[in-house]
Amino acid sequence: MAHAGYAIELKGISKAFGPVQANKDIHIAVPKGTIHGIIGENGAGKSTLMSILYGFYRADSGEIFINGKLTTIPDSQSAIRAGIGMVFQHFKLVQNFTVLENVVLGAEEGALLAGSLSKARKVLSDLSREYELDVDPDAVIEDLSVGHQQRVEILKALYRQADILILDEPTGVLTPAEADHLFRILKGLRDQGKTVVLITHKLREIMETTDNVSVMRRGTMVGTVKTSETSPEELAELMVGRKVLLEVEKTPAMAGKTVLKVEDLRVRDEHGVERLKGVSFEIRAGEILGIAGVAGNGQSELLEALGGIARATGRVELNGVELPLSGKGADGQSRRAAGIAHVPEDRQALGLIMDFTAWENVAFGYHNAPEYQKNGLFMDNDALRADTERKMERFDVRPPIPTLAAKSFSGGNQQKIVVAREIERNPDLLLVGQPTRGVDIGAIEFIHKQIVALRDQGKAILLVSVELDEIRSLSDRIAVMFDGRIMGFRDPETTDERELGLLMAGMTGKGEAA
Repeated sequence: MAHAGYAIELKGISKAFGPVQANKDIHIAVPKGTIHGIIGENGAGKSTLMSILYGFYRADSGEIFINGKLTTIPDSQSAIRAGIGMVFQHFKLVQNFTVLENVVLGAEEGALLAGSLSKARKVLSDLSREYELDVDPDAVIEDLSVGHQQRVEILKALYRQADILILDEPTGVLTPAEADHLFRILKGLRDQGKTVVLITHKLREIMETTDNVSVMRRGTMVGTVKTSETSPEELAELMVGRKVLLEVEKTPAMAGKTVLKVEDLRVRDEHGVERLKGVSFEIRAGEILGIAGVAGNGQSELLEALGGIARATGRVELNGVELPLSGKGADGQSRRAAGIAHVPEDRQALGLIMDFTAWENVAFGYHNAPEYQKNGLFMDNDALRADTERKMERFDVRPPIPTLAAKSFSGGNQQKIVVAREIERNPDLLLVGQPTRGVDIGAIEFIHKQIVALRDQGKAILLVSVELDEIRSLSDRIAVMFDGRIMGFRDPETTDERELGLLMAGMTGKGEAA
């Protein structure tokens, strides 16, 4: 019997993809007018469950009740008709359309758009005022900040009269101030009687924002608790099945000689637009320099220029030797030979070949290493497979099958393969972009320990992450980037989130535009 006080009830939901059981006999009840968090390790089945609720997948068994009524949801249009809206991690907006056009798209009334646009303008004005979702309806999407684009996605759902709103990792590309504003919006929606389901791996967001939280582990639901009656440590243990160290343990840096020196580094994209605008800094041996900033402010170009992927101008020295920034020698192979390892931000585009096996991916860039050679003439595939097995065991890659194609692993396990390959090459300089993106909390703990251990061995590390907690806890110094420039350097022991957030938004510590 369904309960009328629940906005969502899922009973006995199971879903398998071939031999992989993504969801197994899931039961969850979400009370109306609450913010309900769903957390779990990478591959725990959270996204599959929400995709079933939104009509992307059909469950093999089980029932869905919306507001106490048994509901069949074969597709996303059925979900929308049932009052469900979803805001995806990667927005579904047409970049050269206006806000108004995006909101109306797919919800037009009649063949002529004028009436739909006129109605939408008034509804949009009312919604913006009621829920603090201020956005110019005539603004073009590509001209809006990421935070404002996210508001448009929420407005789209509300315009379609959604009473239930699902958000998938909503703060990954927001500044701290934008994230705070988003959570004020969500609490406002809740206070107006809406129901919000929040999928996130950030325990702090769960603790600060939700009323209840459900924890998934390996396709099953292991518990639902009131947020006020739990703790981050308890939730982490439920997610992983063991106690997890949430704080990074490290001693003060014992910085030595300068390993990397960067002067006036500039990068232009294929359209001639300058993306890196005269960046200068140094990293010493035994030091982690963290680069903080909202995605898209030059961090990617910085990593690619130093890793030999993007052409640049300026001057870069490694251990006192100048590295070419264009032409011969400005490539990834030469960088590796010089002692630079690189964990790229986009593992699928730059870190892996998805159709190749795990052991073949572990060889990339290092296939000429002596331990992988047979008689100095051929690659020793057996040695490579054995080495991959060791790395998989050490980094808890699931499943630990070297012959499996990279595309067959979850995103988090793909990341572990790349991190294992690069971090164990004993480089002088490690370039690491988004090291724990899409990685479960247990593996985050392990990867952080490996980065700190590398630092303690006297290596230099350049860390780029959109996770401010990660930057603050791992870094010995923090550089903040905005619009292709370094806004300033800060000591993680003496700075705070507000100061970093202002710099990330292009403001000085006094709140003035730089």
